[in-house]
Amino acid sequence: MPASTWQKSSYCAEGNSCVHVAATPGTVHLTESSDPTHSILGTTPHTFAALIDVLKEKTPRG
Repeated sequence: MPASTWQKSSYCAEGNSCVHVAATPGTVHLTESSDPTHSILGTTPHTFAALIDVLKEKTPRG
């Protein structure tokens, strides 16, 4: 993967389990900070947007 700028989720509290996201042309990359293997999942921007939409629907508002 080319050099990317990783962003930590704004919903991440201080700790070891945070989702990090980086984008390159045509691909969104995700990794989790407590993953010792540093596995990276890649998906299309369209699929990532669909995931975010579903998560927003499932998140309680308060």
